[in-house]
Amino acid sequence: MCDSQNEGRSAERRMIPVAEAVGTVLAHDITEIRKDEFKGRAFKKGHVVKEEDVCRLQRLGKEHLFVLSIGPDEMHEDDAARSLAAALMGDGVAVKGGPKEGKITLVADRDGLLRINRESLLNFNMTGEVMCATLHDNTLVKKGQVVAGTRAIPLVVKKSAVGAAVDAAARGEKTIRVRELRRPRAGIVITGNEVYYGKIKDAFAPVITGKIKAFGGDVVGLYYAPDEESFIGSRLRELIGAGADLLITTGGMSVDPDDVTRFAIRKLGAEEVTYGSAVLPGAMFLVAYIRAAERKAESAEGETSGEIPILGIPACGMYANATVFDLVLPRILAGEKIGRYELAELGHGGLCMKCGTCRYPVCPFGK
Repeated sequence: MCDSQNEGRSAERRMIPVAEAVGTVLAHDITEIRKDEFKGRAFKKGHVVKEEDVCRLQRLGKEHLFVLSIGPDEMHEDDAARSLAAALMGDGVAVKGGPKEGKITLVADRDGLLRINRESLLNFNMTGEVMCATLHDNTLVKKGQVVAGTRAIPLVVKKSAVGAAVDAAARGEKTIRVRELRRPRAGIVITGNEVYYGKIKDAFAPVITGKIKAFGGDVVGLYYAPDEESFIGSRLRELIGAGADLLITTGGMSVDPDDVTRFAIRKLGAEEVTYGSAVLPGAMFLVAYIRAAERKAESAEGETSGEIPILGIPACGMYANATVFDLVLPRILAGEKIGRYELAELGHGGLCMKCGTCRYPVCPFGK
């Protein structure tokens, strides 16, 4: 048959002699039985028959096989999976082993924050005959952790279907990435007259310090401040001078007359101040950025920026195990800029279920 007649031919299930099967694809499993020793699968469906397989197949009593012939416009599922994985993978992602029954597993190649380009993933899965399933976007992952799996769904898939999926994955940023997190040098200012004057015991410091250290960070300074704008501003300036590349304030975020923390942050010269998030707990959260011209802070991606993030945590951060702070902090450390859009987007999934036993981050909060 000439090449022009072969073009467009679909995979065909047919029976042929074993001796003529080299290069074809098994359309079914083949079982091997050895009396009192073994009974199981000798060859799996989808196996490409090799020259060295012929004798073994004949020893198993197989003179004919049901096989699939792969047309010039088709791909075996394993070859398709390799192409799909390569198109999906971005920085910080690796393949775990080779294809297994047409599926390839993708793992984190470093500790960091998993980022999924959800639009790209949707477009990829909409092409048909292929699939990819991932963990949630913005999941903290460890090196070697499984983050996704992809495969061609049919045993033999059209090259055009694989090509369309590869093109979909190639649009914009890579579909699956793991962003490295920088280790913060945090400066903390805990505000409130009641704490500053010793009327109540502070509960913020151990919580915030513990969360910073969980990311391998250091606390360069921790101050207490009354509800006075100038006092709070002075402490924040001192922390910048001490080398802080992340500023955190606690308390003073509500609408009471004495809650002046956010005004102190504005007077400090902060830009792009965003007050309020679509998350409970954490609606009165604040994120802002201040430009410190005298120093450069290295970002997680290796670039430099003179901007220092400021995160204002409301009272919920003192008693709730997981708040908007826990959702935003890893993204800040991954070098992302957080503003009104990012805080508004968190509304979907941003309601804590207040479970009796908190299992965060293995829960729907922030997903």
